[in-house]
Amino acid sequence: MMDIRVGFGYDVHRLAENESLFLGGIEISHTKGTVAHSDGDVLIHAICDALLGALALGDIGHHFPDNSEEFRNIDSKILLQRTLELIKSKNYNVVNLDCTLLLEKPKIALYIDAMRNSLARILQVSVDRVSIKATTCEKMGFVGREEGIVAYATVLVHRI
Repeated sequence: MMDIRVGFGYDVHRLAENESLFLGGIEISHTKGTVAHSDGDVLIHAICDALLGALALGDIGHHFPDNSEEFRNIDSKILLQRTLELIKSKNYNVVNLDCTLLLEKPKIALYIDAMRNSLARILQVSVDRVSIKATTCEKMGFVGREEGIVAYATVLVHRI
């Protein structure tokens, strides 16, 4: 039997004016961006947690602490690359990834293909193995008030 594992990740970041908005490794033009120690790519952070969780390796904060100057303003694509290296060092590969973003604005349909391509390249999988969906919170809660953004990620990995 093939050794497979499932991981789940979640991340949330506050939104504020005059900040950059990165999602899935792509910069998105908007009046608000994420407040974070790194570049605040909530989607990549959730994916890192999903990958780490699949192998019971802790979480993104354990590997890339937000009180470390080494990671201040770091490109989250680098964090994902390092996470993948760790997964591969344990003899696992990514099978597929399924993600959901929760945000009111901006609408990101035009960016999803670019995000999928970016993530597929980093994770070394074909783009048809990367799913990204987005939804609103119907103007309810902190997401609905455009105070924050949420990402969920589920990943399947298998032993090489």
